[in-house]
Amino acid sequence: MAIARVSMPGSTDNNLEFADYSLYSNLSDDELMQLAIERSIADAHNSGSTATEISKTPIAVNRPTASRQAPPSQRLQQQQQQQPQQAACPANPPREKIDPQDVSSISHFVTGYGKRMVAYQKYDGTMQVIPEPEEEIEPIAKAIEDGDVGSVRLLVKQPGCNLLKANKDGWIPLHEAAYYGQDQCIKILVRAQPGMINKRTLKEQTPLMIAVARENLTCVQCLLEKGADPDIPNREKETPLYKACEKENPAMVAMLLNNGASVNKNCIQGWTALHESVCRNNVEICEMLVKAGAKVSIANMYGITPIFVAAQSGKVDTLRMLLKNGADLNSQAADGATALYEACKNGHEDIVEFLLSQNADANKPGKTGLLPIHIAAQRGNDSIISMLIPATSKARVRRTGISPIHLAAERNRNDILEALIEAGFDVNATLSEDRSMMYEDRRSTALYFAVMNNNIEATTMLLEAGANPNLDTFNPLLVALRQGCIQTVTLLVEHGANVNVYIPTHPTTFPACVMFCMKYLPLLKYLMDNGYDALSCFNCVYGSNPHPPLKTTRNPRYDRDEPAEKTCVQFCEVISTENYSRWAGPIIDVLLDYVGHVKLCARLIEHLDSYHEWQSIKEKATPPRPLMQLCRLKIRKLLGIKRLKKIHRLPVPPRLIKFLNHQEREQDI
Repeated sequence: MAIARVSMPGSTDNNLEFADYSLYSNLSDDELMQLAIERSIADAHNSGSTATEISKTPIAVNRPTASRQAPPSQRLQQQQQQQPQQAACPANPPREKIDPQDVSSISHFVTGYGKRMVAYQKYDGTMQVIPEPEEEIEPIAKAIEDGDVGSVRLLVKQPGCNLLKANKDGWIPLHEAAYYGQDQCIKILVRAQPGMINKRTLKEQTPLMIAVARENLTCVQCLLEKGADPDIPNREKETPLYKACEKENPAMVAMLLNNGASVNKNCIQGWTALHESVCRNNVEICEMLVKAGAKVSIANMYGITPIFVAAQSGKVDTLRMLLKNGADLNSQAADGATALYEACKNGHEDIVEFLLSQNADANKPGKTGLLPIHIAAQRGNDSIISMLIPATSKARVRRTGISPIHLAAERNRNDILEALIEAGFDVNATLSEDRSMMYEDRRSTALYFAVMNNNIEATTMLLEAGANPNLDTFNPLLVALRQGCIQTVTLLVEHGANVNVYIPTHPTTFPACVMFCMKYLPLLKYLMDNGYDALSCFNCVYGSNPHPPLKTTRNPRYDRDEPAEKTCVQFCEVISTENYSRWAGPIIDVLLDYVGHVKLCARLIEHLDSYHEWQSIKEKATPPRPLMQLCRLKIRKLLGIKRLKKIHRLPVPPRLIKFLNHQEREQDI
């Protein structure tokens, strides 16, 4: 029978005969790797184990058992009886020594059994997994961990005992004693070597810092009595007092303060012990610190004072305590934010109410120029808005260059928008030039934001409150037409939106509205009924002469050297594009209903000639126009658009009303 072979990590002799390999034939590759790791771990404790001993060791793998087979232990015994001449494979062959020059990468991991392992990958792609070398624990460190005070006392007296010998983390026995809360061991160690009382670890932690972090109160007291310096910080510049405040341990804080701990020392971020206690809303510790001389208005590296921290985190109890002890209510951080601003930003209604009751200034802007009411409008908190409205100056709002109405409309905060409108904020307030330039379309009104968001409710509120729909550079009506929202278009037109607006950045010989509704004829007719200048669509500079070929859109990246032409786009050019050419006949037909004598240019005639069904439209444009059509146009012009909308109130026959409104052909459109 051929001999099967399998590779085990860490082995020098990888040959396993079939009798041994058959024990693991049901294991997956991952389970085989786990087995190899377990063997390596066992080798660290017992290098002389035999294959029989390993077979008795429980292995934590989920292995499927085949039906009608003996248990693994019985199969192993049977195979050994059948093949007594086969030499048993050693349980843990000697591990291969790793040469650092042959290793491409090293990784550390922990197995499911809590064993720390090291994986070495060689340049040839093979992987070696061995247990992570464990640092040898000094006898005195072991005695301290076990709380064996007697052994510590004996070891200290031995000539070869070095109390300053540090482990890989820079810990000496005194650090171990502080960590495990062994105050008696601390006394023995300090008595034997007083100079190590403030010895630091690699993370610059003193024994006192470790004891405080572990909340070992008796050790803290013992170290302080032995002369430990309470102001030595760790690597993050945190002092033991700061750490005690972080742990919210009043007894420890009192002990450190009574032993001369500096109360105003800053950590690496500039925070003091008072900042930390305020953040945790621990009034008892805050009062202890203030009585010990803590400055209530001290700022960190970002200009944040404790009162700012209390407002930011919603800690009303510590906020009251700080104000009682003289904290500046209107102090500003490095970005100009005040406590009130930060409370509004984080939605702390109780903090806002308390600050306003203490006369906090609601008109102090931050570096962005925004007031607390602006940030509250952004966040959408109705209660905070209602509290800020009486305290906010509308004149101060105007100086910021942006209204909270803008922000409410931008974020679709309809309830807040309604509250601001009822409070008298100007619905026609425009953005300042610098703020408007932040938007590519140079928007300026709150109405534009509402239309852009397709927010019909907000649009209705603004228009009914008197918003002017014609203040923006790019008219909101064009936005509504581009979105295809008929309801918004109707609202804007009914409230005076100009249907004959142009786009300043894209000059045309005709009003731009028609470009956004060519495919929707009822909407096009609605614009015509409301005064759209249909005659401008037939004013072509080429007339009956041949038209130049249409220019495709150029890529400015490749046409930088060519001068840009500033010619106006004509209607016949737009309708000849691929998107609209198939609709040319019906579009021209609608436009002809609202003009008198016109002459179609060569390109429009070319479109009408392209379909036999459009010949009637071409004949319709042939002069002279019917007298009824000319009379209708004259009457409409004399009455005006506003009167035409109210014509049903006049004593006019219904048939005449339909005629004037071009409704006699409605079913044919």
